Amino acid sequence: MRFRSLMIYIKTDAEVELLREANQLVSKTLAEVAVHIRPGVTTLRLDAIAEEFIRSHGALPAFKGYAGFPNTLCTSVNDEVVHGIPSDYALREGDIISVDCGVILNGWYGDSAFTFPVGEVRPEILRLLDFTRASLEEGVKQAVAGNRVGDISHAVQTKAEGGGYSVVRTLVGHGIGKHLHEGPEVPNFGRRGSGTRLERNVVICIEPMINMGTKNTRTDSDGWTVRTGDGKPSAHFEYAVAVREGKPDLLTTFEYIEEVLTKR
Repeated sequence: MRFRSLMIYIKTDAEVELLREANQLVSKTLAEVAVHIRPGVTTLRLDAIAEEFIRSHGALPAFKGYAGFPNTLCTSVNDEVVHGIPSDYALREGDIISVDCGVILNGWYGDSAFTFPVGEVRPEILRLLDFTRASLEEGVKQAVAGNRVGDISHAVQTKAEGGGYSVVRTLVGHGIGKHLHEGPEVPNFGRRGSGTRLERNVVICIEPMINMGTKNTRTDSDGWTVRTGDGKPSAHFEYAVAVREGKPDLLTTFEYIEEVLTKR
């Protein structure tokens, strides 16, 4: 979705720490979901696990009811790019699933996404996941005070297209704080030195959505689920990042997820 005329809010150091707490809870929630990702598990079951975990930690699911979205998680499988609605679909060997999660903790939002392989996945699809995550990491490096949004966008695009993949144009990252979506928009493609100048303590979500085939997308009749235009797989990873001088400050971590995946 596009976010029009959203305000850019510069946080205090104390507010950044509150955002860190919210985003760490999202990180832990995704790790809890990761424990249960296997063939035969339904996406609706994953959704229930996430909601219970979030509420048990004194927070609220940020997506549930947002603009009418019915669930806690966005669960996007294979050619679904984002905003997949949890259902009775049972995961199959060789699937990939992007799990996007948001929370509200003490009035502040957290938002992160990770794309998981389900069982044994074809090497060419694992490569897509690797390049998508790497494009996120390259984008994050540019989230420093004095740079512009276009520096992030260009870094993401360069890495993804360098692997032979396409970058979704119709969906973007965003600011985050007391609102799930704040300014500035953070596209995953663009020119160096273009766009909004990044100031210290602006907090943004960088979230590459990278396709194996065409960059074009279509939306299902449910009004939410976005798919690739050619039915080929798509991957999605997302960090919340506080802009600082010299070095970005990651409020999200994938370390909890990695601990779960390493034990398998």
